[in-house]
Formats: sequence, C-alpha cells, structure tokens
Amino acid sequence: MGEFKVHRVRFFNYVPSGIRCVAYNNQSNRLAVSRTDGTVEIYNLSANYFQEKFFPGHESRATEALCWAKGQRLFSAGLNGEIIEYDLQALNIKYAMDAFGGPIWSMAASPSGSQLLVGCEDGSVKLFQITPDKIQFERNFDRQKSRILSLSWRPSGTHIAAGSIDYISVFDVKSGSAIHKMLVDRQYMGVSKRKCIIWGVAFLSDGTVISVDSAGKVQFWDSATGTLVKNHLIANADVQSIAVSDQEDSFVVGTAEGTVFHFQLVSVTSNSSEKQWVRTKPFQHHTHDVRAVAHSPTALISGGTDTHLVIRPLMEKVEVKNYDAALRKITFPHRRLISCSKKKQLLLFQFAHHLELWQLGSTVATGKNGDTLPLSKDADHLLHLKTKGPENIICSCISPCGSWIAYSTASRFFLYRLSYERDNISLQRVSKMPAFLRSALQILFSEDSAKLFVASNQGSLHIIRLLEGSFKHLHTFQPQSGTVESMCLLAVSPDGNWLAASGTSAGVHVYNVKNLKLHCTVPAYNFPVTALAIAPSTNNLVIAHSDQQVFEYSIPDKQYTEWSRTIQKQGFHHLWLQRDTPITHISFHLKRPMHILLHDAYMFCIIDKSLPLPNDKTLLYNPLPPKNESDVIRRRTAHAFKISKIYKPLLFMDLLDERTLVAVERPLDDIIAQLPPPIKKKKFGT
Repeated sequence: MGEFKVHRVRFFNYVPSGIRCVAYNNQSNRLAVSRTDGTVEIYNLSANYFQEKFFPGHESRATEALCWAKGQRLFSAGLNGEIIEYDLQALNIKYAMDAFGGPIWSMAASPSGSQLLVGCEDGSVKLFQITPDKIQFERNFDRQKSRILSLSWRPSGTHIAAGSIDYISVFDVKSGSAIHKMLVDRQYMGVSKRKCIIWGVAFLSDGTVISVDSAGKVQFWDSATGTLVKNHLIANADVQSIAVSDQEDSFVVGTAEGTVFHFQLVSVTSNSSEKQWVRTKPFQHHTHDVRAVAHSPTALISGGTDTHLVIRPLMEKVEVKNYDAALRKITFPHRRLISCSKKKQLLLFQFAHHLELWQLGSTVATGKNGDTLPLSKDADHLLHLKTKGPENIICSCISPCGSWIAYSTASRFFLYRLSYERDNISLQRVSKMPAFLRSALQILFSEDSAKLFVASNQGSLHIIRLLEGSFKHLHTFQPQSGTVESMCLLAVSPDGNWLAASGTSAGVHVYNVKNLKLHCTVPAYNFPVTALAIAPSTNNLVIAHSDQQVFEYSIPDKQYTEWSRTIQKQGFHHLWLQRDTPITHISFHLKRPMHILLHDAYMFCIIDKSLPLPNDKTLLYNPLPPKNESDVIRRRTAHAFKISKIYKPLLFMDLLDERTLVAVERPLDDIIAQLPPPIKKKKFGT
C-alpha cells in the first residue's frame, strides 16, 4: 500500500440542513427529501439508496410539503405561498405558481394523481387540476377558521381529511363542503393544553381517519359519524408525522422525542377475522424531532432535525437477508463539496452561501508509522467568499494551480482570478460572463489550469479557455439525440485531451477535446455513476457505480480493459458489495500506474491491479502481515484491495504528491454539538 504522510483535516465546519419532508414514489421506487434550507434531493432506492439528483435550496423557499403526482411529477409548497414543480431531467424548477392563500402548510395529490390539494394559512383548501404542462386552479373548499396543517385523500378519491388546530374536517370532494368537524381533546397527561395541533392525518379505505397531534396522541376516527373510535397516548411530546403503507396494514409515526413507532393491523385472536391496530415496534434512531416519515413496501423511512435520513427495513417484508436488510443512515450528500489545489496545497470548502479557502499546515518533523507530527505552520484561513442573493451554491471548484475559483448558483455563474503576494491574497472577478453560462451543475479545470469545463442544466458541455483575467469560449458539446438530461459528473485526462461526462441515467460520454467531437459512449449500465476519473499514463477511464461495481474502460481502444473483464468475471468480494455508502472520488498515483485510489464515507482503498483479486474465502479487510514475515508468506496473503478505515466520516481524500495525502473528516459528534438541544427525557434512576 505504501506509506503516506497524511494531512488530517477536521476544520471543514459543515452542518447538513435538517429534513423537513419526505415523499415516497412506489412506481419508480424513489424518495424525495426536502430540507429546511429549501434543498430537494431524490434518492433511488433501487440503486443502493443513491442520491441521484438534487435541487439547490433558496432562502425564501421554506418547504413545508412535498408530493409525487401522476407521471413521476414532483411538487413542493412552502411558506412563501408558492407551488413549485421540478424538472427531473434538466434538474431545475419548471415553474412556480402562487396559490393566493398565504403560506402553504400542507399538500396532497389525489389517488389518481390528476389533482393537487393544498392547505393554506388563511384556512382555505384549494384544488388544482394537473395538466400535462402545468397546474390549473379548479376551486376552493369551505374555508376553515385556522390554518390547514395536514391533508389526506380517501383512496377512493371521494373525500378528504384536513387537520387544523383543535379539530379535523372531513370534506366531500364533489361539493367542496365540510360534512364533519371532529374536535380533538386538548387533554395532555391529565392537564388541559391551550391548543392541540393536528400535525398529520391519514384517510383509510374503510373510512377511518388516523390523526397525530401535539398532545402526543394517535387517534382513530370514524369519518361517517365523526366520532372518536380509539386513542393511543404514545409520547410526552408532539407526534409530528404519519405515513401509511399501500396495503393499509401498517403505518409509522414520528415524535418530537426522536422515536419512531410502528403500528400494525393484527388479528384479535389467532382464529379471528376481526383485526385491530397495535403498536408493535418503537425505534430510536434519531436524537431530535422526527419531522417526516414515509412507508415503502419493505422499509420505514424517517428524517428530522438531526439531519439523518434513516431507512429501517421491515425484516418480515425482506425476502433475502442481505445488505438490503441492514439499517441505513444517510447523513452527507453523495456529491463532492471540496476541491483541492495540489500545487499550492489549498482546499476549497463549499457551504450553502459561501466558500472558504484554506492553506494546509506543514511540518518538518519525522516519525514512524501511526505517529502524529507537530505542525511547524498551522493551517491558514485565506478567504471567505460570500454569495450575493438568496440562492444556494450548486457546485464550485478551484484550479490545480490555485489561481482560479469558479462557482455557480441556480441563475448565476461566477469566475474569480486569485493573486498571491507574500502573505496577502487578492481577488478579481471576471465580468461579463456569456448568457449560456447562466448556471452550471458541475465545474472542472484542466490539469494545466488553462481550460474550464462547465456542464449546464440543459445537457450541454462548454469548454472555456482561461486567459490572464479573462476567458474565451472554445466550444459547446450539445446533448446527444435531442435529450436534455443534465451531466452531473465530469472527468478530464491529465494531458487535457479527453473529457468524460456522466448524466443521471444515461451512459458515460467521452469527448475528444483536441478534435472537439464525441469520441465514444461507454456501454450503459443499470446503476448510476457515483464517481469517474481518467488515469494519467494509459487514459483508462475508471467508473464507480452505486452498486459498488468498478469498471475500467480504455478510451483509446474503446473497450473495457483486460483487468476490468477479469474482475467482472470473478466478481467483487461480497463484503465490498455490501458497503452502503457510494464511492465519491477516484484518483491515481503518478509513479504507480497500477494503483487506483478511491474512497467512500467510511473507507479509503488502494486497488493494486498487479496483485490477485480477493475471493469470498479471503479476508477483504486484511491487515498487512508483520514485516518480519518472509516474502513468500507476505505475497501469499496479499491481494489487490488495500483498505483503511482510520478516517471517517470521510468527505474528501486525494494525493497531494507522491508521498502525501489529504483527508477531510467530519465527525458526527461535531455536527450534533451544533444542533439545537433535543427534548430532555426523564430516565429511570435520575
């Protein structure tokens, strides 16, 4: 594996935004997640829970509701009073429409997926028709006295339930009038509370309405008579979310104490056909409020203030007890937030509304393996670059020479020239950016920092030549065969002759930068690409997919390499395939062409292609044999995968030079320390 001096960086003060809403789409097996900063993420649950798409946040968009409609269409609504539809191909907002009811607190699509219902601050419930291109207002339902905080359709589409403050309304969809108003008991632990907030409602096929409220209760109502059927007191704090399975045989609720409860419909006796709802399982995977839950056919999904997206498989619904049955906890985005200037040893950190540029520290001390060396010069915070406007930063990059910084928001692209004079740094913005550079999904500099590659959200790739304080547009590669699929990942060869680009579902396209034409397309694969890079000497393209497969493709020969064919024939080690975080970065050692360096959030790996591949009988995480062992024994126990789990959670790792690595970690305890304090719970004996 070789010995490296490692810069262990822990000053990237990144805190993910809390989760506000989740929406599961059963047809595509995808999960939409909205966060408190307005960011919306799409996870492909069939592709190893990979975050395949995201829409950047906005300061004025506080998303309160999220839902899928017919034809894989995604809508959100929030406190700015607008309904937003997202373009899942171009990865931008298709349109935003004002509902004219003040802040929107809730939203639900009809069972047929052709109508959209929103609940507003002014007590109005508004019905919209979903047309092929847009949504169209249809009518208002009877206005209520207070804001509509939750909505649910009856599966037949004839009635809806609306949760408000102190009561639940049942509406007839055809007439738009309220046929029942069910008052909720304000009693909480024997004490009358001032208000009872209905945080969530669920309408079942048999007419039962399930509600969850701020008094810690789960209640069952008969919508035909408007009466309370059953009451469960499950928490000493708010029950904030509810989701029901498609079969209506189980549902899940989330509380402000961080507990998720699973309810199931079970028979009263073994031979009885009569069934009742029973609280079966509590799960404590969160430290803070569980603001949103979803119920897929095989898992319970939850998220909240502690920023974790937790996917808890239902063991009785999982047929094969493999890694899919393991608990998933997703904390960090599946994209890079850090770029590196190797020549000047600089790190550029991307936050929602600013960038930070840091100079790595240095040491003159030496030591043996595992020693922590004292710094002769501390890391230096050189630059804090704040964005203008309310939009979040989508992507950013620093050039290898450290003289250029580029970043983009949803509507503006920024390019800066950096100058270093002794201990001072000056910044000059390149003005008059062309109209086609209005926004970018991915930015990459060439190895010599002479070219800039920009992937736009319209599927096109722009090549820009960088001059002293200015630029020149060289060429634009248009999307293939009229598609508008956005390219989310870019890789350029060290000699600058080849550019590889990957979209969310299409194959990887390789372009000849010298001849300015498409060279080839890598054969399509069933799982999305998570990382790609081009090797320096061979121009082999290494591609990592979300199912943990790694391919090596020869760009000059337009075919997979012999090593790649061998590993696909033999197969990867089962422990390698069971890893649950995607590979996010690939790099190479200049002096060791047989080595591939890659990492995910919990391991760093060097693949040595000259060594034999491990099979399922060998240890994958094999510690190095003692140095006093004979060369024969060392060779016999060695295999191609050298894995280190010292650094975690690992957000970025790369080679600075032949003997030096930089590793950026973000310990979870540091994130939790910056969150608001959780609800204190009384523990026995304290």
